[in-house]
Amino acid sequence: MKQRLLNDMKAAMKAKNKLKVDTIRMANAAIKNAEINGRKELTEGEVIDIIAREIKMRRDVLEEYKKANRPEELAKIEQEINILMEYMPAQLSETELRQIIQETISQIGAQGARDMGKVMAALMPKVKGKADGKLVSNLVKELLG
Repeated sequence: MKQRLLNDMKAAMKAKNKLKVDTIRMANAAIKNAEINGRKELTEGEVIDIIAREIKMRRDVLEEYKKANRPEELAKIEQEINILMEYMPAQLSETELRQIIQETISQIGAQGARDMGKVMAALMPKVKGKADGKLVSNLVKELLG
């Protein structure tokens, strides 16, 4: 994954795609910081976690720009999210996600909203990197409701 990021950054430099270069650089910096802090080489899964965290940060900022009515910044952040999504595993559809959630609920024997923590704990390893955590949480609430 790290090599793919590096190759894509070089290609973006040659194509003079400044936004893509900057976005990949920020992702590489986050990966490098995590390696330095952890004092170890990151696994593929850990790199995906960092990219997912970068996407989540941008989605949070996206909401703020919508509230502040800043369309130029909004467009830039959306493009950054699209660039980073290229490095994520294929995302689950809402239908597939609902099915996985239903299976998890029945495996655990969850009865209602008070069992949400148990469901989320069992569910997140299955969908990690393949679905947005906020969407997963909302669907679990709905299905347990």
